[in-house]
Amino acid sequence: MQHDGRAMLDNNYRDSRVLLDACRARDTRLLYASSAATYGDGARGFREQPACERPLNVYGYSKLLFDQVVRRALPGARSQVIGFRYFNVYGAREQHKERMASVAFHHFNQFRSDGKVRLFGAYNGYDAGMQERDFVWVNDVVAVNLWAFEHGAVSGVFNLGSGRAQPFNDIAVSTVNSLRALAGEPALPLAALVQGGLIEYVDFPDALVGKYQCHTQADLGALRAAGCTHTFAPVEQGVAAYVRQLAEGGRGRGASREAESIVARASLSEQGERSRGD
Repeated sequence: MQHDGRAMLDNNYRDSRVLLDACRARDTRLLYASSAATYGDGARGFREQPACERPLNVYGYSKLLFDQVVRRALPGARSQVIGFRYFNVYGAREQHKERMASVAFHHFNQFRSDGKVRLFGAYNGYDAGMQERDFVWVNDVVAVNLWAFEHGAVSGVFNLGSGRAQPFNDIAVSTVNSLRALAGEPALPLAALVQGGLIEYVDFPDALVGKYQCHTQADLGALRAAGCTHTFAPVEQGVAAYVRQLAEGGRGRGASREAESIVARASLSEQGERSRGD
C-alpha cells in the first residue's frame, strides 16, 4: 500500500474531485471505488454513516474525504454517482496488484512454490489465522456494478462486500484443498493442514500494530434498500473457482465480456438521451 500521504491525497481525493467535476459538467455517470478502510477498526459498525467512519490510515482517510464530497454533491447531481466501499476483493485479473493482491492469490502462489501457505499468528485477541474479513469474489463485484449500470436512478455511497465475516484460515483451507483436489488428493481439515506443515503461522508484524483491521463485515442494508438482491458467494465457493481459474491460466473473460456488453449498451442509451435533449 502507498504510504506517502501527499500522493495518496492527490490520487484518491484531489484527482477524484477533478473527475467528479468533469462527469457532472457532462451529465456523465460516475461509479468509483471507495473502501472499507473508511471504517477503521469497525468498533462502531460498518454502515454508511459518519458515526461509523474512523479510518486507521491515510488510505482510508483519503477515500473518506472523497466520499464526503460526493455526499454533498448528490442533491444537485443530474447523473448517477455511486461510490462502492469495497471490502476484501479477490478473483481474476489482479496479478498487476502485486503485493496488494488478495490473500487467495498469494496463497495460490505460495503453495505452488513452497508447498505451504502463510498467515499471521495471534494478534489483538484473535487466535492464529482467525482475524476475519468480509471477503468478496470479484464475480460478485462485477455483478453489482452491472446492476448499478442498469439502474441509473440509483446514487449514493454503498458497501460492497459479501455481508459475512470469515477468518483468514478459511481462505487458506479453501486454497490448499482446491489445489489438492486438482492433484487428485483428498481435502483435509484445518488442524491436519497445520499439523502437516501446509499452513504456517508467522509473527504479526510490528509495522501493522494499531493499523490493522481484525474484523470487517459489510452491512448491506443500504444496498438492499436500493434494490440490489444479488446473492454473494461464500469463500469456499469463490476461492475454489478462482483457484481453478488460476491453475488453468485463465483470466475470466466471460465476466469481462458481459461487463463490456452492458457498459456499451448503457453508453449508447446515454448518448441517445443527450441527443434527444439537444
